[in-house]
Amino acid sequence: MGSNDIVTIFFLVAAVVIFIQLRNVLGRRTGNEKPPHDPYARRETAEVRPVADKAATVPVGRDAGDTFTAAGSDLNKGIRSVIDADPSFNPSEFMKGARAAYEMIVMAFAEGDRNSLKNLLSREVYEGFEAAIKDREVKGERMNSTFVGISKAEMLNAAVRGTEALVTVRVVSQLISATYDKQGTLIDGHPEEVAEVKDIWTFARDTRSRDPNWKLVGTESEQ
Repeated sequence: MGSNDIVTIFFLVAAVVIFIQLRNVLGRRTGNEKPPHDPYARRETAEVRPVADKAATVPVGRDAGDTFTAAGSDLNKGIRSVIDADPSFNPSEFMKGARAAYEMIVMAFAEGDRNSLKNLLSREVYEGFEAAIKDREVKGERMNSTFVGISKAEMLNAAVRGTEALVTVRVVSQLISATYDKQGTLIDGHPEEVAEVKDIWTFARDTRSRDPNWKLVGTESEQ
């Protein structure tokens, strides 16, 4: 199977959540990740970091003609290590898939869709999201949310540990989210205002596996 076929499969699977098979890597191995968080938790708004100077970048791996990272940077080296372990890896196509997966996961959480989340998340990450959903249900709270879009998504780190590739991304998104108590009183968010959310997520894949899917294995919010 060629690289393009694998990329196609990645997006088909991202579009049909029930076919995604995930397994945990990062959460159970590093011990340093922050616990899974509520994607809709109230947070401070901060300025978005400027895009890196493209004049200082060089092509990487299978990104034909694409300037993706600065030559000699840690990220550049990390991406090359992933490509060495998995020649099908294409950083630009990976980021497209990560953006799609981000929206699906955030909306599945807002809707309390446990089945979708279970297929998309590692065990530890799922437990954190499920606990937040259960807490809402116990309190009789209701969340109304609209995903406006992603203003920026960038790869922060890439590495290979053993046979598993790990890629960490930073996503800046815009959401409209309002949470109501069981009496229907607004207790968090706003039904019309757009809030900016900044997340750092880590995905992993066993490079020995024929399964082309990447798994969400770690999450944290950027303060």
